[in-house]
Amino acid sequence: MKYDDELDATGLLCPLPVLKIRKRLKSLETNQIVKVIADDPAAIVDVPHFCREQGHKLLKNQKDDKILTFFVQKK
Repeated sequence: MKYDDELDATGLLCPLPVLKIRKRLKSLETNQIVKVIADDPAAIVDVPHFCREQGHKLLKNQKDDKILTFFVQKK
């Protein structure tokens, strides 16, 4: 999937991945996409919840072994 920015949140525990996503999205333009890589198991719940609450669009999420990848489009 094509994206505009990438955020490596591996090694960070809740709520840090979501806080980092929020900060990164502030620097992006509307409709730009950030790819987020995380390994915190709570991110599978936290990131979609954050997107719903803030109005951002979760385009895709996938899990490969212990690595979670999210593609978030800024509202």
